[in-house]
Amino acid sequence: MSYIQGFVAAVPTANQDRFRTHAEKAMDGFCAYGLLHGAECWGDDVPDGELTSFPMAVKAQADETVVFAWYQWPSKAIHDAAMKDAINDPRLNMDTNPMPFDGKRVIYGGFEPVLELGTRQPGGYFDGFICAIPKNGREAFHSFARQIDPIFMEFGATWIMENWGVDVPAGTTTDFHRAVQAKPDEDVMFSWTQWPDKATRDEGSRRMMQDTRFAGMQMPFDGKRMIFGGFAPLVEV
Repeated sequence: MSYIQGFVAAVPTANQDRFRTHAEKAMDGFCAYGLLHGAECWGDDVPDGELTSFPMAVKAQADETVVFAWYQWPSKAIHDAAMKDAINDPRLNMDTNPMPFDGKRVIYGGFEPVLELGTRQPGGYFDGFICAIPKNGREAFHSFARQIDPIFMEFGATWIMENWGVDVPAGTTTDFHRAVQAKPDEDVMFSWTQWPDKATRDEGSRRMMQDTRFAGMQMPFDGKRMIFGGFAPLVEV
């Protein structure tokens, strides 16, 4: 089973070019150790929230942009071996390729796919989602996603990945659990939907708001704590 690394960070907006260079070097390095593909996506339509939100998750400042990223590996074993081998690679070393953002506020974790629809396309536009899900709710979530995700595809989405947290550490300043106020009996979901472009996404969202099939659907998680936003790919493998 493939293994997903998920990341969210706050990057000074003025550092976009520096961030792109940093990410290009890092992805090139990880590919040498087995990375299948990945994307670093720059925040484009990322709303603030009252309870939870992407900006709140990484304590983003007014002059910072939220980045949503994932790296997909063939397996967790290959990922773990790569992390040991990559430490001396100059493309991945913090001294030779320093992060142009505050690494202390990055949230990260490891996830396994539970549902994939469609296929990855270069470019496009992404909606990113993170939610807290009951640990015993995997079957219920899978059933829910099997109902709702095909409607996203019907309205123009090209690729959907739903990923269940399996290695999501607690952090000192920020982490995935705090991002969605997860309870002790909850895990974290990290998901994305790819669209051909933002216009298709906006039209698809409008149509879904009017679709009666959503009436009566019960989410198997607390939707009030789910965080979401729209992102444009900046660096891709």
